[in-house]
Amino acid sequence: MWTKELFGTDIYHLAAAFVLYSMLGWLVESIYMSFCNRKLTNRGFGRGPFCPIYGFGAVACYLILSPLKGQYIKVYIIGAVLATVFEFIVGKGMIRFLGELWWDYKDKPFNYKGIICLESTIAWGFYAIGVIQFVHAGIYWLIDRVSIRTGIHLVEMALVLVVIDYAVQLAKVFDIDVREKRDRFIERCHAFLNR
Repeated sequence: MWTKELFGTDIYHLAAAFVLYSMLGWLVESIYMSFCNRKLTNRGFGRGPFCPIYGFGAVACYLILSPLKGQYIKVYIIGAVLATVFEFIVGKGMIRFLGELWWDYKDKPFNYKGIICLESTIAWGFYAIGVIQFVHAGIYWLIDRVSIRTGIHLVEMALVLVVIDYAVQLAKVFDIDVREKRDRFIERCHAFLNR
């Protein structure tokens, strides 16, 4: 599975890049927001250092825009527009399914419903250039420093930890008592086995 190609790249490199970009995005945003808030701020949904919006965004950016490498203006404009649309879709999805938005641009000039704003759109264009021209090569260099076997284990381990972390956080968001569900499940198992 890991060596099958998808969009001209093997799944292993895409998955590893997704993990690294998600962690890098968390780091950059947490540092930026800690600076803005003048206190340590975790910008991830879970407890761990992971923001999948950056992983998806950066990998999609690379897959879509890499044919334009070296064409800075096109990469900037298309990257800014695509990232803004992606941010808007994610924001609307969060409002609909979670009942809240984890960022708020209402105080920024030229914002739309606090979900997107001109300042972020301008930044996304520069991020797109950074990913296409510089960062992605470094990400692949890091991925290739580790044997594929070890890398697969690291990616699998990271994704399992993130799934567990997010499941716990979603249980909290939707006010699900995990212990009660577990106890009820155990009771049903005992009742079934004692028939």
